[in-house]
Amino acid sequence: MKKITLHLLVLFFVSIQLYASGGNDSTNILLNNRLKYIDSINNALKWQSNSVALEGGSVNLNISKKFKFLNAEQSHFVIHDIWGNPPREDVIGMIFPVNVGPFTDSSFAFIITYEQMGFVKDDDAEKIDYDDMMKEIKKAEPEVNQKRIQQGYPAIHFIGWAQKPYYDKTNKVLHWAKEMKFGDEPTNTLNYEVRVLGRKGVLSLTAISTMNELPLVNENIDEVLKMPEFTSGNSYKDFNPGTDKVAEYTIGALVAGGVLAKTGLLALIGKFFIVAWKFILLGIAALWGFIKKFFKRKDIEDTTHQITNEQTPSDV
Repeated sequence: MKKITLHLLVLFFVSIQLYASGGNDSTNILLNNRLKYIDSINNALKWQSNSVALEGGSVNLNISKKFKFLNAEQSHFVIHDIWGNPPREDVIGMIFPVNVGPFTDSSFAFIITYEQMGFVKDDDAEKIDYDDMMKEIKKAEPEVNQKRIQQGYPAIHFIGWAQKPYYDKTNKVLHWAKEMKFGDEPTNTLNYEVRVLGRKGVLSLTAISTMNELPLVNENIDEVLKMPEFTSGNSYKDFNPGTDKVAEYTIGALVAGGVLAKTGLLALIGKFFIVAWKFILLGIAALWGFIKKFFKRKDIEDTTHQITNEQTPSDV
């Protein structure tokens, strides 16, 4: 993995000073430094492929050649620091198309979580009226948004189902997709949800993108569904009614709970939709945090010493 140096931070600070002073080249400098920031983050991320053991030991992912995996720590950085979503400590990884990164426009990524809630009974799967469920979800919007606004995040509005929930009883997989609007964002957000049921809990994969990418998600969903594999003794069929915990959730509750509690926290705000100067200002804080997390302090001190000896901000 290539190392990010403090040269980039110096460039950021100088570009902001030029922008504030109204220099003729300030716009070009801002755009160039934005691209440098994007390249630095993309080069620093450590991607994984082939077989990946997820945290907790209950599930493995067999990553196909069309995709790549990002671990929990780096996924938190992408979701919170780059995309501007509230922190999600339950995230254990992300799946991206192989030629896509966190700044790629017109694409999607899957957020992965696992909750050891127990064995989820699927008796109610064919009895649920999902149109009525959406009506109830919309009624809960004011309460959800009050909390989000208090935390400094934009309100969300559920437009409706992008795809109604469907339960594959044979493979124990639940699908649904929602169309949502975040604040004043010009493009509506798609959250495509997948739940894979296991003996002791549920693996969740949430594809986030704009509504424009729904056909692309649908085109790739079958391949993504082939990746998760519960380890020996942890699949749905391994359930032991005499010893295993039964979840309080049923299929209907998984859908309703997922809509209200989690999916509203995932959006593409902070990707390519931020005004350039805001992007640079946010980028400094995000990049500095990324450097501290992934690189040794000695490397940073050595780079600082080199910058001091070789150049001043006016030379950059």
